[in-house]
Amino acid sequence: MSSTAKFLAKRQNREKGIGTNKKAIPFHKQDYQSLKRECLEKNTLFCDPTFPAGFESLGYEKLGPNSSKAQGVEWKRPKDLCTNPQFIVDGAKRTDICQGELGDCWLMAAIASLTLNHNVLERVVPPGQSFSDGYAGIFHFQFWQYGEWVDVVIDDRLPTRNGELLFVHSAERSEFWSALLEKAYAKLHGSYEALDGGRVTEGFKDFTGGIAEDYELSKAPPHLFKIIQKALGLGSLLGCAIDTTSAYETEAVTSLKLVKGHAYSVTGAEEVHCLGCPVQLVRLRNPWGHKEWMGAWSDNSSEWNNVQPEEKAKLNYSAEDGEFWMAYSDFVRHFSKLEICNLTPDTLTSEEVRHWNYCQFDGNWKVGSTAGGCGNNPATFSSNPQFVIKLDDIDDDPYDGEDGCTLLVGLMQKDGRKDQRIGRSLNAIGFVIYEVPDEYKGRSNVHLGPDVLLYRRSVAGSKAFTNLREISERFKLPPGEYVIIPSTYEPNCQGSFILRVFTEKKAAASPMDVNITANIKKDRISDNDVDTSYKELFMQIAGNDQEVSVVELQQMLNNFISKRTDIKSDGFSRETCRHIIDLLDKDGTGKLGLVEFHTLWIKIQRYLEIFKNRDADKSGTMSSYEMRDALKDAGFEVNGKVLQVIISHYAEKQQAIDFDNFVGCLIHLEMLFETFQLFDRNNGKIELDILQWLCLTLS
Repeated sequence: MSSTAKFLAKRQNREKGIGTNKKAIPFHKQDYQSLKRECLEKNTLFCDPTFPAGFESLGYEKLGPNSSKAQGVEWKRPKDLCTNPQFIVDGAKRTDICQGELGDCWLMAAIASLTLNHNVLERVVPPGQSFSDGYAGIFHFQFWQYGEWVDVVIDDRLPTRNGELLFVHSAERSEFWSALLEKAYAKLHGSYEALDGGRVTEGFKDFTGGIAEDYELSKAPPHLFKIIQKALGLGSLLGCAIDTTSAYETEAVTSLKLVKGHAYSVTGAEEVHCLGCPVQLVRLRNPWGHKEWMGAWSDNSSEWNNVQPEEKAKLNYSAEDGEFWMAYSDFVRHFSKLEICNLTPDTLTSEEVRHWNYCQFDGNWKVGSTAGGCGNNPATFSSNPQFVIKLDDIDDDPYDGEDGCTLLVGLMQKDGRKDQRIGRSLNAIGFVIYEVPDEYKGRSNVHLGPDVLLYRRSVAGSKAFTNLREISERFKLPPGEYVIIPSTYEPNCQGSFILRVFTEKKAAASPMDVNITANIKKDRISDNDVDTSYKELFMQIAGNDQEVSVVELQQMLNNFISKRTDIKSDGFSRETCRHIIDLLDKDGTGKLGLVEFHTLWIKIQRYLEIFKNRDADKSGTMSSYEMRDALKDAGFEVNGKVLQVIISHYAEKQQAIDFDNFVGCLIHLEMLFETFQLFDRNNGKIELDILQWLCLTLS
């Protein structure tokens, strides 16, 4: 199936809700229920052919077949490792996650955070799985991947050495949910080695579908406390940690009982009055369930004696449960970083929290058509995909006291971990935001060109172009209409992305691109309109039957092109000549008569004028990035997706389009529009049976 067909099918699936957490897409087309049923009927244990128990699933370099770390590995099922394996023992807990011989501590911290939110955990770890009732050696987990939820099926053969699990394991030897979750995540990315190195926020996103924000607390913005309060009110997941300077400091305990290199959760943010003065407090949780802060505002500190009883009653404290309060000023001084994962509305089931409003868009940077690079590339920048968002309503209770509309923008590039295996690195990505000019406001059926973008200043954007999986930024903008333009730093960098926008209030957002239309000039010609010179030329080409065949047309056009030095061409193909005759042959002879030939000649002259006008450097070819405007000159408006298909089909080396390909494209487009109109019942859609479909696509 072509990539275009896959794209169109995927869009149809989304319209049906496929790809949501409730209708997750089976990864590798493996359906958990049917595979499990088949195993139970055959009384066999599942063996996954798509992620086999061998070297290829371990890795390719550090865990490759010749690496020392992969030697002596045996794949065993939990029933081979203990007498009574359990999926989850007494609920999922932080201590269920112990890191093994793989550098995926970032993933361990993210999994640990899952255990603090039962509803979120069940979205990733579907309930009802066990090693007893209905056991068939098969399990499944769900992950968010680039805008869609996928259901990943695995068998329970786990890599071991000397009878011990090689990678993540539980402190309880009979518990295996975390090891199986890690295996499913490794399968999603192609191997265990693909998980080596990463950031906690990546796991947050893949377990929730949320947008993450990172804050260096040494550079905390002035209103961060209010941002924390609003994030908690929106159900966001918050984590923090103290940086370490060496591996020896990991989980080292400070004099005030804070643990370095350890993931804490932020669970509250309140303001109290102490001796009549306001004090900002944050509540933290150590997932261990013990080891609490011993400084000011700790459970039994004297500061609580100076708080009014009614305020004190609202705050839970003085229990050795791993949760504690501390002053916000101490928080930013002792901790190094704060991570906020803002959740999508469908993640939150509680009505006690407000929800972000959310929209997401898929896009591609295609070389030669939509991979325009950043604003340093004025000739191509405007060719990047564009997305418009309309902000109407200002925030309630603004965190900085100033009116405006808060939005979080996240730009994520796809398949980075999978592509590590083939040596492909991530692109440097970023985005800019412009205010929509007045003349284009209220419209999404436009594509802003260089005549607009090169003469306007952006109002916001990412701080830098970075080769990360996702970059995200928080902005506050006045009400209005804005266009977001995501791009790579350099032009002609291939890639796929997802753009996500969170807003506090409802905001209309959509791709900003032209409607697909055709306004083709029709040449009405009769025998009397054909002058003597055209008749003589036609007679020379047509021969005795007085009609021009495909072969004769190809010879004539190539002879015409060969005599010109101002345009380049590899010669007209038989396919292009056949399309020309299909378009212009009105009497069904499969050849061109005199009037039809004259009509073609007028078209060729018109196309030649457009081509030369768009050949800015007089090279004899046209840059593929000029194709959108050239098509417009010829009467066609196409959106970015159609443009990508056109460029991939008609562009030559260095993304140049020569004259014969340009003509072939315009003729083919005109033929396709005419065919569509024949079947269209004035609703913008057509319906074909298999006979019609095959006859049309094969013609």
